[in-house]
Amino acid sequence: MTDEYSREELLAAHDQLIDNDNDDGLRADGGVVEDDTAPVVVKIGGARAVNPDGALSDVAHLTANGQDVVVVHGGSTAVDDTLHELGEEPEYVESTSGVMGRFTDEKTMEVFEMVMPGKLNTELTANLQNEGVRSIGLSGVDGALLTGPRKSAVRVVENGKKKIRRGDHSGKIEDVNADLLETLLDGGYTPVVTVPMLADDGTPVNADADRAAAAIAGALGGELVVLTDVPGLLEDPDDETTLIEQVDTPEEMETAKSAAEGFMTKKVMAATEALEGGAESVVVADANNHDPITTARKGHGTRFTPASLGVSP
Repeated sequence: MTDEYSREELLAAHDQLIDNDNDDGLRADGGVVEDDTAPVVVKIGGARAVNPDGALSDVAHLTANGQDVVVVHGGSTAVDDTLHELGEEPEYVESTSGVMGRFTDEKTMEVFEMVMPGKLNTELTANLQNEGVRSIGLSGVDGALLTGPRKSAVRVVENGKKKIRRGDHSGKIEDVNADLLETLLDGGYTPVVTVPMLADDGTPVNADADRAAAAIAGALGGELVVLTDVPGLLEDPDDETTLIEQVDTPEEMETAKSAAEGFMTKKVMAATEALEGGAESVVVADANNHDPITTARKGHGTRFTPASLGVSP
């Protein structure tokens, strides 16, 4: 990035960094961190237990040190809360592959558009601005950032029987407008991205935020840091001492897929898709750590590498 920071911006970054006793690789003088040329794509989870403040402060640290960052956020909990307030019940269905996901009917899609780009994206973008970050909020519809085919009918399992449900407003992201993101990054901006995506029929539809972050990380050839409300992928979901720290081989990837349950299943899917798309690495880590992005990049959480797909580094 070519922008120079003012003395006030550098002092603010210094004040935030000076109390950090860990060797996190950041420089309080605002200098560029060596060998950090690839963008860092940060997915901030939308679970109720996730406090985004630490991540936003860490984004400020990173960008003050010249690191390009793209923020992607979820918000399913906020969508569900709003549906309840409107007297509607969120609906989740099981796919034929055993993965649970939201069924997005027309009413839910209206709420989704209101909450995700309307409320949450605006709040996160404003909070980053307050941290001194030149941030710009985008949905996948803006500039055709996230595009792909719509899935109006989905195969689900109900009461042990396979069925086809119609009327779904969801899609699969197949293309990312990387030029748009790179233009913003080159201009000194930090994109803050959320779904919906733009379907091939020209309508906004729902898409999984973890997989949106994976698509972006792959398209930019960046690092993906997925921040959630657990330390990482656990062999035993009830025992945090069973953290899987590294996934480096196809065998370890199979172990990771077997260990993943519930919401973690999509995070492992996202890790796989990001690496297949060209991402340098993926880390799934705790959003509530101090400096959670830096901490994740320094070895906390579960790290997936391209070698886990049988690809040589």
